[in-house]
Amino acid sequence: MGRKVTIQDIAEELGISRNTVSKAINNAPGLADATRERILKKAVEMGYKQFSYFTARPDLRPAFAESESSAFPPEAYRADEAKAGEIAVLTAKRLDYSHFASSMLDRFQQEIGRLGYSVGVYEIPPEQLTALALPPAFHPEQAAAVVCIEVFARRYAEMVCALGLPTLFIDGPTFFHGGALPTDQLYMENTTEISRLVHELIQQGKKRMGFVGDYAHCESFLERYLSLRTALMFSGVPFEEGFCVKSNDRQTIFRQIQAMPILPDVFLCANDFLAIDTLDALRELGKTVPGHVLLCGFDDSPESRRMMPPLTTVHIHTEIMAFSAVQLLTTRIREPNLDYRIVHTQTDLIRRESTRCQREESDG
Repeated sequence: MGRKVTIQDIAEELGISRNTVSKAINNAPGLADATRERILKKAVEMGYKQFSYFTARPDLRPAFAESESSAFPPEAYRADEAKAGEIAVLTAKRLDYSHFASSMLDRFQQEIGRLGYSVGVYEIPPEQLTALALPPAFHPEQAAAVVCIEVFARRYAEMVCALGLPTLFIDGPTFFHGGALPTDQLYMENTTEISRLVHELIQQGKKRMGFVGDYAHCESFLERYLSLRTALMFSGVPFEEGFCVKSNDRQTIFRQIQAMPILPDVFLCANDFLAIDTLDALRELGKTVPGHVLLCGFDDSPESRRMMPPLTTVHIHTEIMAFSAVQLLTTRIREPNLDYRIVHTQTDLIRRESTRCQREESDG
């Protein structure tokens, strides 16, 4: 069975923005009727099944209510319920289908739509991040709440928190500059599975471990870096900073890896795409994975399964994150004076060929 069609797929097929498709799917205002109908027609044609505007389209509600599982009870579907308002999603990164947040956002839109909300997605270009400017199309006075995805600039995040709206950050700026933000925060669990892999590899004699990725980039990257260091410390294995590349830039990764006099036994990368860059840098040196160096990523992106060798990585349960996001946001809307919450959702280590040791092959 092929993967589910996403809002991003529809946007790319029509050559329009994801936000425009999202407005059509959610029956949000601001679209011409002809545009809305064209998008909905294409969505049906492509087999999109996660329509979230049941309150406005009761004719669609029965078919989807029966076929789609939901984290919420059937009484959430009320054809005469007034729209509860817009959930504004602010993101500093284009969320294509390879990014874990894309599938999470699709499920989030489906579930929050069943509660009567529409969703608008607003991209923040770099110049607006620097200028601390909100996207021109985003009107805070019209929003019921804000969700921030890939908003890692600290001052911008603080500005969003100061809007006075119920706010949820999915990942966010690192805590070591100013502490936690005054908002609810949702993360994937970044520690347990990396620690598990580190301990397994140490048992197999792999003790020189490096990290690739700027751990000051976001809180999740920092947690992944610290989990490596902590696992080594508790195993009595020294951590060698010289095996680390503190950068997300492909050329810098190439340059620093190629300048290492000795390579580590293992590179743990902050995400799958940094692992791909690391693999390419090793190949330029004539090194193989897993022959010379073992390699691990994070996110379990589609690319991690297609690359050669297939990449060991950590799987993020995007549906669990979506349900958690809905619950955190709706309880914040109902109870604005709740203490702020930081929630981590389960992840799972996926072992593939890129960390297969020679010993494992001979034992098999």
